[in-house]
Amino acid sequence: MDLTRLAYSLLFYALTPLVCLRLWWRGRRQPGYRRHLGERFGYSAPPDGAAPDDGTPWLWLHAVSVGETRAAQPVVQALLDRYPGHHLVITGMTPTGRDTAESLYLAADFPGRQRIAVAYLPYDLPGAVNRFIDAWRPKVGVLMETELWPNLVQSCAARQVPVVLANARLSERSARGYRRFAALARPAFAALAAVAAQTRADAERLAGCGAENIAVCGNVKFDVAPPPVLLDRGRTWRATFQAGGPRPVLLAASTREGEEPLVLDAFAALRRQPGLERTLLVLVPRHPQRFDEVATLAQGAGLALARRSATPGEAAPAVDTATDVWLGDSLGEMPAYYACADLAFIGGSLVPLGGQNLIEAAACGCPVLIGPHTFNFAQATRDAVAAGAARQVSDPAELVTVAGELLARPAELAAMKDAATAFSAAHRGATERVMAVIAAAMRG
Repeated sequence: MDLTRLAYSLLFYALTPLVCLRLWWRGRRQPGYRRHLGERFGYSAPPDGAAPDDGTPWLWLHAVSVGETRAAQPVVQALLDRYPGHHLVITGMTPTGRDTAESLYLAADFPGRQRIAVAYLPYDLPGAVNRFIDAWRPKVGVLMETELWPNLVQSCAARQVPVVLANARLSERSARGYRRFAALARPAFAALAAVAAQTRADAERLAGCGAENIAVCGNVKFDVAPPPVLLDRGRTWRATFQAGGPRPVLLAASTREGEEPLVLDAFAALRRQPGLERTLLVLVPRHPQRFDEVATLAQGAGLALARRSATPGEAAPAVDTATDVWLGDSLGEMPAYYACADLAFIGGSLVPLGGQNLIEAAACGCPVLIGPHTFNFAQATRDAVAAGAARQVSDPAELVTVAGELLARPAELAAMKDAATAFSAAHRGATERVMAVIAAAMRG
């Protein structure tokens, strides 16, 4: 172990008590943070009868949180299909990510669920990552998007476990951060067996950080097909909204802290425009621990609020003509929210957080507005705007203006809807290219 990584490891060990305290503190609002604590230190194991000692070969895929876990669906299915004699452990870092993995991949109707295990990835402590690798002995590790841990990657290399950074993206801001810690980051990037980058710009930034053997494969999120049952659910919701007479539906998807007040003010201004007084706002915060906080914000703005959680399952939403805002306080239903809307604003983009994924909206055929801060999805945003599937706005005032124009012009919205569907279809196929990279890494 070089001196830089040794210093990093010693600092991580020294901070471990604070890390545990933070877990316990976050567990006040999300009890999941207090569960499976042993896994965070490498104490996880394959189920009985499916351990490497029993002759079961394992693959390993890591997706840090909810977005990456959902985006990994085509890769998960391709791994199971391509390697039918192998099992797959899916790791994450957050309780919501773990819950998403279990609901998606351990569901009764998911093909191959008997060959899947779900666990937390351990913290990047030498002892913890070594225990994890020794327990599962994966034939390959697939890290989705940008999750890179120095000790983990180096320990895998030492044990001849090839690690592929798949669907990799790296913004210029993140690249600058890695370059500031080049003595630690460059060896980690160089230890990767291969990188499947989303775009050429991502590939160039990754190479600048020390990564080698890079292929440009596109974005596997385009290969995630929205479940028809959720699209049908969204259309049913929409019919409920229209029961008291036609009303436009504006979706604010994956909003972030500090952004909801801007969205609520913009919504109030939108409804002052002639013909848009009955507009319904469907508001879906990015993080579930903020659902109650956002509900309080909406009610504090004097808006009549209903919540998805009030009528879970297949029951009709508790939305009537007096409802101003419907809070989407549920998990795993994003395609349904897109299907119920005339137009979606993608959150994390009115504040400097880099924006959230607009690809899922396009796959659902939902026209998109997105704010100025899109560095997390810069290429996808540029491509969607160029295709006519999205419009970019510079601030909340322009959001009001453009949303008002589009909601008043059904023909223009219909053209954007068609463009979104075509944009999504045109960018599919990345999964096969990623799988070719993984297969080559496994062959060594």
